[in-house]
Amino acid sequence: MTVDPSLAAPRAAQHPVTRSFHGRDFVDDYEWMRDKESPETIAYLEAENAYTEARTEHLQQLSENIFAEVKSRVKETDMSVPVLRDGYWYYGRTEEGKSYGLSCRLKAAEGAEAWSPIELPEEGAPEGEEVLLDSNVLAEGHEFFQVGAVARNRETDVLAFGVDTVGDERFEVSFKDLKTGELLADRLDGVYYYLTWAGPNYIFYTTVDEAWRSDKVWRHKMGTPQSEDVLVFHEEDARFGVGVGTTKSREFLFVQVQSKTTTEAWVVGLDNPEGELRRLWERRQDVDYDVDHAVVGGKDYWLVTHNATGANYELGYCPVAYGADLPEFDQLTVLMPHEETVRIEGPAVYRDQIVVGYRRGGIGRAAIMDVREGWGEFKELEFDEELYEVSVGGAPDWEADVLRVGYTSYTQPSQLFNYRVTSGEYKLLKEQEVPGGYDASQYVAHREWVTAPDGAQIPVSIVRRADLDMSKPNPTLLYGYGSYEVSMDPYFSVFRLSLMDRGVIFAVAHVRGGGEMGRAWYDNGKLLHKKNTFTDFIAVADDLIARGVTAPEVLAAEGGSAGGLLMGAVANMAPERFRAIQASVPFVDPLTSILMPELPLTVVEWEEWGDPFHDPTVYDYMASYAPYENVTAQNYPDILALTSLNDTRVLYVEPAKWIAKLRATATGGEFLLKTEMVAGHGGVSGRYAQWRQAAFEYAWTINKITGLTA
Repeated sequence: MTVDPSLAAPRAAQHPVTRSFHGRDFVDDYEWMRDKESPETIAYLEAENAYTEARTEHLQQLSENIFAEVKSRVKETDMSVPVLRDGYWYYGRTEEGKSYGLSCRLKAAEGAEAWSPIELPEEGAPEGEEVLLDSNVLAEGHEFFQVGAVARNRETDVLAFGVDTVGDERFEVSFKDLKTGELLADRLDGVYYYLTWAGPNYIFYTTVDEAWRSDKVWRHKMGTPQSEDVLVFHEEDARFGVGVGTTKSREFLFVQVQSKTTTEAWVVGLDNPEGELRRLWERRQDVDYDVDHAVVGGKDYWLVTHNATGANYELGYCPVAYGADLPEFDQLTVLMPHEETVRIEGPAVYRDQIVVGYRRGGIGRAAIMDVREGWGEFKELEFDEELYEVSVGGAPDWEADVLRVGYTSYTQPSQLFNYRVTSGEYKLLKEQEVPGGYDASQYVAHREWVTAPDGAQIPVSIVRRADLDMSKPNPTLLYGYGSYEVSMDPYFSVFRLSLMDRGVIFAVAHVRGGGEMGRAWYDNGKLLHKKNTFTDFIAVADDLIARGVTAPEVLAAEGGSAGGLLMGAVANMAPERFRAIQASVPFVDPLTSILMPELPLTVVEWEEWGDPFHDPTVYDYMASYAPYENVTAQNYPDILALTSLNDTRVLYVEPAKWIAKLRATATGGEFLLKTEMVAGHGGVSGRYAQWRQAAFEYAWTINKITGLTA
């Protein structure tokens, strides 16, 4: 089937308004789309949806085939490995045909231990199972549904859980008595992601302000109305957000106050939930620290990860104290010193061991210290593959002597092991099953290094079929993100199999602004260094083309959110390198947004992007790369932008304006916009709807660079 070339694209009306800052004027023809309630805005978005549907009608079979392939490679009826906690085995399970999972538990036999979890039946519920939450039931009647924070009170066996049916990430919290199965009368509205119990009667939670900043911590007493809840902490500085949680030792409740670069911690004993919070180290600009509680040799210590002595952080400890009684950061006893080549990410603390995560050589790693007989040395967990991702956790219990180690790579389906710390023994508990069979030897992954214009060495991960003919350029999808010190680590994807089995190479450009190569890698891709993110990505594309791995006519690029900003920037800067660009919830109008402090999450972003509101230098720098403002009359790659009407992180108006301007200005290229009318930043909800959406996106990209329609 072919696309009707005469199909007319929507043309957005132009209602010019002038933005004026620092003596600079910018005429914006499409800012009117910001009015979410306007019939004109909704009509435009719906017209774009209809156009996108018509222009991609020829991809229905390919999209359906990819969906069927993914569905056939996922074990739809499945169960997680049970975790032992307070005399119960806790686990999640899914059932074929149901979009959402179930959270369950089963009474443990006397003498059960975490090293040997029970085996659950392949089909159906095990005898004696208690269903704690069935999201399929909760989602009935809602087009969108997601569960937020979930917290169980260990003393009263009451479960608190938050539900969002709009996509705006404000949750309604309910309370379920797990002994009776009944919902309690208590309700909390407008809650953010944090829920933390303190004793049998109190739960702490956070709410957001009008700018969607988590700014308040509240204490709720069970059995009382929310109107009587006590405000225990309010952060008034708009650069900072707050979170609340407890230590695994169940001794302390922490309130963490954090901007992009600066933190401050407050603490109260869990045995005194009505007590006054006490500050640890007072906030100092650009000093970032995180604190946990450790007990070693019968003494209480703060375990502190901080950047006061080096950009890549240091790990140290001191006896528990508060405020002025604490030593300076450089006076802490050092457990893991700062190194130029190692980025320390932080510890998880248990009674008998401390686990620390860190990055070296672009790979996340983990090491364990046995503290049963006092402070010791960290022992790194070692693996054979070049590119992999490891995660180390434990049973949620402080007393855990068995840790759960997760392992995956681009070619290895995820595995979960029990790791006995005392012996170093691994026990495989579960490996991701790929129904229909999967042969890892048919795929290869390796790391390349590309030189950026300023000499920086950019890591590039490449995954492909082992039998792919590399003597000629091949269709390639190049993915990038590059913001917030987020690392794009290796992981296995059944969707990626559908890509590679059609002869497409998948590559990840680990550009600056991410965290793969340490804190300096992040610092050199933010603020007034942000353009490094874009030029790094272009350098990787150029290298792949120069080496004959791919060619511009079969090269696509993909990124989402802040990675969507990357997509918009490279579309303007190097359109001839790419056949197609896919941008999900793209942050393509950053200057307009960052100039509006009243918008969600704007002021907190000034430490990431700069403050153009007050600083003309920042304004000019952002104006020089902002994708929307730099659209010009040139030929562009074909572009697919995806967004959601209720997204609170990157507002739908950004991609809507971008696509409208591209269509009115560019001299070549097809531009499509698809808006989910009931969803948030993560897109549609429910696994089958998510698979269909992803299948559509992959079908569009595959078609552009291979020509395939099935």
